[in-house]
Amino acid sequence: MSDVPLRRGALLLCRAEPAAVGPAAQLLRERMLLAPAGRDWSVLVPEGKPWLHGEEQIDRVLAGWATALAVGAPWPVLALWWDTEGAGYTLASGFRRTVGYEWAANGTPVGEHEAMRAFAARLGLDPVLDMQSLEALTLPDPAADARARMLGLLAVLARTGLTLPAGLTPGEPADRMREVACALPDVEQVEWSGWRDAVRAELDVVEQSGLGPWLRGPRARTLSAVQFAAGIPVTLWGVRRRSAGWLLAGALLLAHGVGGIAYDALRARD
Repeated sequence: MSDVPLRRGALLLCRAEPAAVGPAAQLLRERMLLAPAGRDWSVLVPEGKPWLHGEEQIDRVLAGWATALAVGAPWPVLALWWDTEGAGYTLASGFRRTVGYEWAANGTPVGEHEAMRAFAARLGLDPVLDMQSLEALTLPDPAADARARMLGLLAVLARTGLTLPAGLTPGEPADRMREVACALPDVEQVEWSGWRDAVRAELDVVEQSGLGPWLRGPRARTLSAVQFAAGIPVTLWGVRRRSAGWLLAGALLLAHGVGGIAYDALRARD
């Protein structure tokens, strides 16, 4: 077990290439660094630290970001976070309810076992071999602290092609993660460029990926209507909980719904 205490930090892992993740990440309106993370994976390193301001905790901020990224994307988003009290993850995938798991700083599991099964199923992991490794992370182990648990989780994901760049290791402070990311040769900075440019770039990427039927025609209109309808209660929930993450997720759902309907109408005129 490591004697070095955890300091606050976070990563967002997206199961998609950077070209697809970049436009979607712009909609978070947060400065982030984007880099490849192995075969069909990308990593987002937050440049800011919003969890240090206000009353929201780091796990809620990351859950909100992951949810906002996943609602309009055909790929899952895994948020990893850690602080002095422990570490954990949140997996967001489309409109499905997020799943997550946590460990206390000393590695004591404090999550629900079923969350690991849902985690494995949504990422298409091996139900036998991978699940055995994940179940080990839910059992008491005096030799494994929170940092070791996170590394064990990444070891399982490595079988899917995930390879984090050297130096981007769970447990490191946010400032250190940012310094490492800035030095990567293929890193790019994700910045807010306005709603029009961000939404247009994301739609172009999705349409080129072969999902054009979901942007135009009856299916597109139905999906947009569902997104808009889902955005209303999500936004209200964020207002009641005073959660910036859920407010952002609701706003993105509403924007995707309205934008999808408008996009279909504009393309129909071409």
